[in-house]
This record gives sequence, C-alpha cells and structure tokens, in this order.
Amino acid sequence: MEKIHVVFIPLPFQSHISSMMKLAKILHFRGVYVTFVNTEFNHQRLLSSRGPDSMEGLPDFRFETIPDGLPPPTDSNATQDVIPLCISTQTNCLGPFRSLIYRLNNATNVPPVSCIVADGCMSFTLETAKEFGIQVMLYWPISFSAFVCIMHFPNLIQRGLAPPKDESYLTDGYMDTPIDCIPGIKDIRFRDLPSSIRTTDPNDPMLGFIKRETGRTYDATALIFNTFDTLEMEVLDALKSQLPLPPIYTIGPLHLLLNRIPLSESQSLGSNLWKEDTECLKWLDSKEPNSVVYINFGSITVMTTQQLVEFAWGLANSKYNFLWIIRPDLVIGESATLPAEFTNETKERGLLASWCPQEDVLNHPSIAVFLTHCGWNSTLESLSCGVPLLCWPFYGDQQTNCRYSCNHWGVGMEIDSNVERDEIERLVRELMEGEKGKKMKKKALEWKKKAEEATSPGGSTCVTIDRIVSEIFGSKISGQATK
Repeated sequence: MEKIHVVFIPLPFQSHISSMMKLAKILHFRGVYVTFVNTEFNHQRLLSSRGPDSMEGLPDFRFETIPDGLPPPTDSNATQDVIPLCISTQTNCLGPFRSLIYRLNNATNVPPVSCIVADGCMSFTLETAKEFGIQVMLYWPISFSAFVCIMHFPNLIQRGLAPPKDESYLTDGYMDTPIDCIPGIKDIRFRDLPSSIRTTDPNDPMLGFIKRETGRTYDATALIFNTFDTLEMEVLDALKSQLPLPPIYTIGPLHLLLNRIPLSESQSLGSNLWKEDTECLKWLDSKEPNSVVYINFGSITVMTTQQLVEFAWGLANSKYNFLWIIRPDLVIGESATLPAEFTNETKERGLLASWCPQEDVLNHPSIAVFLTHCGWNSTLESLSCGVPLLCWPFYGDQQTNCRYSCNHWGVGMEIDSNVERDEIERLVRELMEGEKGKKMKKKALEWKKKAEEATSPGGSTCVTIDRIVSEIFGSKISGQATK
C-alpha cells in the first residue's frame, strides 16, 4: 500500500521549526511519509550546527528547501530579523513552494502529496493546496489563549482600543487597561496582549501580517495547537461556541508525546540551529536537587548590555547556582560579554553555555527555577517538567504566556521590563526559598501530572492524535490526479 505523504513547512524561526519537527516525527511513527521544508538559510545553519550528513534524512522522512526571498545576511549564524522575514515569506514563498509540490508529485519513488501541515503564519500554502486539490492543516505553535487574542485584533481595532494613539499611551496607565471583550479570555490588560498590537501605526507591517494570516485561518481543513485541554479548557470552550472555525486539535505537550514513542531512526533527526552544549548536563549532575536557576531567553530575544549586566549581578547576589544560556547574538549590536568581576564572583556556582538540550535540562532534578522569555515551547516544557517560572517576556505571544503563567496557572512571577539587579535577586530568592515559591512549585507539579495524563494512552492528546491520523489517511482525494 502506498504511504500517505505529508509536507511540513514551519515559519523559519527556531521555536517554530523545533515544534513542528516534533509533530512530524510523531506522525512519521504513525506511518506517514514526511517531507520537511526549511528555508535555504536555515538548512545551511542546521548543517553547520549538526554536521554535513545531518539533513540527509531517511527514505520516508526527507528534507527539502525553498528560498526565503531575503538577501543573504552578513552573519550566517544569527537569527534573522523577525519583521522582514515574516513579510518576505508572505510575499516570496508561494512560487517556490508551488514548484516544490509539483516536483514532489512528479517524482519517482515518492508518494503524491496528500496533505500539507503548514505553520499558521505560512498561509500562502492554502493557495497551493487549493490548486493541487489537497488539504492544509494549519499548525499554531503558540498557546491557544494567545491565538484567540490575535484573532480578536480586528475587533479591538474596531472598538478603538488599538492601536494606541501615540507613544505616550505605551508609558502611562493605558497599558493597564482591562481587556474584557474577548470570549474566554479573563483578567488580562492591554500590556498582556501579543505585542504587535502595541504599534501606534495603523499600517504597521507586522500588525498587517498578523491580521492577514489569522484572517485566512478559516480556509484551513483543521487547526492544530501544541496545548492540552485541561490547561486552556475555558478559552477552548468559549471560542468553539463563538467562531465558525475549522476543527481544532489540541495535541500537546508534543515533547511528552514524542518521548512515549519507541526510539526510531527519525528520533535522531534534529532541529537546533545552534550547536548544543551537552557538557552542562554533567555540571548539573554535580549539583544538589532543586538548587539551580536555569536562564534561557530563547532564540529571538535580545537585550542591552545594561540589562545583561543587571541580570548577571542579580543572579550573583542571590548566591544560588545557575546555568545561563547566552546566545552569541543575545545583546543588541554587539557580543554578549559579562564583567570579569561577575565571572570571578560566580565561577564556583555558575555555568555559561551558548545553547543546550533544554528539555533534558528542565527534567534534571537539580533545576529549581526557570528564568525565561516565556516563549510557548519553553513555557509548556517547564509546566510539563514541574518547574516554576521567572518571567521576562520580550515579544509576540510571550506577554500573554507570562500573564497566564502568573495569574491563571499559578506557576510564575514577572520581572519588570526595566530589569534591576535588586529585583532579580529578590525574585530569585522568593522562588527558591519563599512561601510563594513553594506554592508555585506545588502548582507546577500539579500541571506536570495533568500534562502526563493528557499524553498517556487514552488521554485527551492521544485521542486527538488518532483523529488527526484518521483525517490525514482519509485525505486521498481526487486532486491527486494532478500527478
């Protein structure tokens, strides 16, 4: 019997690639023939970080590339600028992607494409799918709550709540304006909405990009989210009753689901654009249980040298052990260099690394607290490992994730955006040894249990994956006559 062929195409950022790769591996294990599409730039970064043979794939799990439409960057190992890359994918990727599907459909020894699983922000794939008569499932690697907030941006604009009139609105009390007009979303302020709504320019390109991509969501065959029902039940129920959306599949936490699969060849296929430093795990082995603060601001967050220094001295003054992941491009416009005094002060209890296998780190018994930018992968992985959060959201959906972590899920405390060493020290101490910290640790362990239940056989996530597989395997429709 000919295999069902699914093409996966993530938005070309680290967190989106990693999340979709997990989904591709899970469906590959269930018998799907996978083609995973990266941009040419990211493909080269993967080869650089993982080795020259790392992207050869398998006979039924293969890699393809398309150009992202941007000029080659000066630094071949740095994260590309978010806005130009998003706009370029929207305007330049349709033609190359269409050509790729045509080529796959006419290749020998390759099953015709039955389904596309595309990032929710790669909606140009809908046009290709329509032309070839195949279905598209849009995968949103963000929280469902953040997605719902984004879906209601046009409503907020219509009500005059956004965009802010001028820059002064971003510094006065307007940021604390309660937002109570989004079904299922409670106890959030304007500052907690995904950050692209903060622009004072009604024609802001990123706001336009988000509105266009979410507006096309209705044309998908299905919507897939890396979350689990008990975590976001209230907003899931509210949206399903409010909007005529396609079927919604909640399949998270994906990393827990993937860990339940017996080791197979595809498990060795990686997606990290930076070379992982696994030596940090040996260092963690030498530390007492619940004694280490883990700090990682993800793949896109940047900060000033002053903010870096304040974080550093806050950690140093707390006197706790810490593992700090510092990307080469973490500081705006220069290399991330810490004061020699800080390095000398903390050499016995601190370790710096450039990238790491995060899930292994969070699962390590020595980790007590995660200081994070609140990206969705990081938030969900921390919840699943029972580790409370110290939150410094930077961009995109991170503000919403932070609010939910702190005010709804009871597992986090927020750092003021200005970053002052005294506050960092105080919050680290509170989470490590204070009463609030103990309560949050208990709550995080409760969420860990619920996440494990969702991904256990018969759990809500496993049932949903079965439904997705049935949907995909039932997708061999007449459009494939285009082969």
